[in-house]
Amino acid sequence: MQQGNERAETAGLIEVNGRAYDVADLAARPVAVVCVDGCEFDYLEAAAAAGVAPFIARLLSESDATAVRADCVMPSFTNPNNLSIVCGVPPAVHGICGNYFWDPGANEGQGAEVMMNDPAYLRAGTLLAAAAQAGARVAVVTAKDKLRRLLGWQLKGVCFSAEKADCATLAENGIDDARVLTGLPVPDVYSAELSAFVFAAGVRLAERGDVDLMYLSTTDYVQHKCAPGSEGANAFYAMMDRYLARLDALGWTIGLTADHGMNAKHDPRTGEPNVVYLQDVLDAWLGAQRSRVVLPITDPYVVHHGALGSFATVHLGDAAQPADSTLIERTVAHVAGIDGIELVLDNAQACARFELMPERIGDIVVVSRRDFAIGSRRAAHDLSGLTVPLRSHGGLSEQTVPLVFNRRVGGIETLYGGRRLRNFDVFDIALNHARQS
Repeated sequence: MQQGNERAETAGLIEVNGRAYDVADLAARPVAVVCVDGCEFDYLEAAAAAGVAPFIARLLSESDATAVRADCVMPSFTNPNNLSIVCGVPPAVHGICGNYFWDPGANEGQGAEVMMNDPAYLRAGTLLAAAAQAGARVAVVTAKDKLRRLLGWQLKGVCFSAEKADCATLAENGIDDARVLTGLPVPDVYSAELSAFVFAAGVRLAERGDVDLMYLSTTDYVQHKCAPGSEGANAFYAMMDRYLARLDALGWTIGLTADHGMNAKHDPRTGEPNVVYLQDVLDAWLGAQRSRVVLPITDPYVVHHGALGSFATVHLGDAAQPADSTLIERTVAHVAGIDGIELVLDNAQACARFELMPERIGDIVVVSRRDFAIGSRRAAHDLSGLTVPLRSHGGLSEQTVPLVFNRRVGGIETLYGGRRLRNFDVFDIALNHARQS
């Protein structure tokens, strides 16, 4: 566990996973990084243009702030991106390659599909834990409890979820009953209020002066249901705007990014989901039991997306007859010919291109087109919870995300030798390069 987490501390600098962070004097220059789940840049621009988010409008337009586009990691799902952000490195280093995966070592070595939310799957430590060890007062507030254990691994500080705020204890979460912070009830997990609770708790911690380094991570319930510029989306960003403005007024440096974007995955004429049911396709082509399609979007909260995203992995063969290179090549070619599929790569190609860990993805990686999602078997997906046409993520088309700061960051595009900026650069920029003007 935690291989490659080399860390050193020198005069206020800590090194975590090969990156150095300045955590000196955080009491005088506190920093909050916010991951707005599912946030396309279009959401920010639409809310600013509608006049409902004046603080965000300032961040997008004024010279004392910075707003650029960056890439999230692939697959463009919640767990791999949140862990990349707090570790400062891609999944090839920290090991979290999806929300869900096939673990060949589970079930007494028989293998099983499991949630990737156990810290045992982490292969690197987080900046948050290292900063706390170096003396920073750190808080993590996340919307859903699925992320809390990963984000809070080895963290000596405050770490709780809005979903389970009433269950927080001093021993487990660094705070007793987190509802006391806000006076708000515990929100429904399928609601905009879940994210509002995250912001309210973060602002209250800042107002009390309890912390000087924060990570706030919301849920994409609204983004799954509401397109940029819609009434529901603008109401969400107006809420967020008020809390961000309050953090700014308290003197906090804010770095805002997202774990992924969001796109419509349905027929615009009928509203019906556009889905490639890949397990059905492979069963018909190869025969039953000759392949296993794993959907890394899968988590306990599937009502708003039906476990349909734009990224899948495929394990070919079985224990008695593992896949050979010929079968893999034939399957790549076959799947690439399906309408709605954008990209098909074998394991080595996918790991090289997307910086993934080879043993945690299948023989093949499949990415769908912008307007399509990938399912397993049609009969395996309950879409009764989709009260609006499907919007989802996971593909290349959801990789562009905001990277926004309430401070001027001079020459931000050239910070890393001109390479494309990534969402996992956000802590480095906020701590090392963002300056009060």
